[in-house]
Amino acid sequence: QVQLVESGGGLVQPGGSLRLSCAASGNIFSINAMGWYRQAPGKKRELVAAVADDGRTNYADSAKGRFTISRANDKSALYLQMNSLTPEDTAVYFCAVDTYGLDDFWGQGTRVTVSS
Repeated sequence: QVQLVESGGGLVQPGGSLRLSCAASGNIFSINAMGWYRQAPGKKRELVAAVADDGRTNYADSAKGRFTISRANDKSALYLQMNSLTPEDTAVYFCAVDTYGLDDFWGQGTRVTVSS
């Protein structure tokens, strides 16, 4: 089992920045890939950014050039630096991991609201 707790969400003005954090605990040695997803009101959950076991990253087109994903070396934490935020980035952001045992775990989410 892996437990994930997100933090860092909040209200920010357009053009502003936020840094999301996700603390992982439990059997973190089983973690393979880690990622951030988001779900906006009335929309499906979508991948924002992910980092593979070997450190390779991938981003949704909407995140490229504005967001940066990073993690602790021991996979005990995951971060998402978000810059140049727009109202379209308003969503609940979820941290998720998958394990070598092919399980996946999700956090409870942290809300990001971009509004003036």
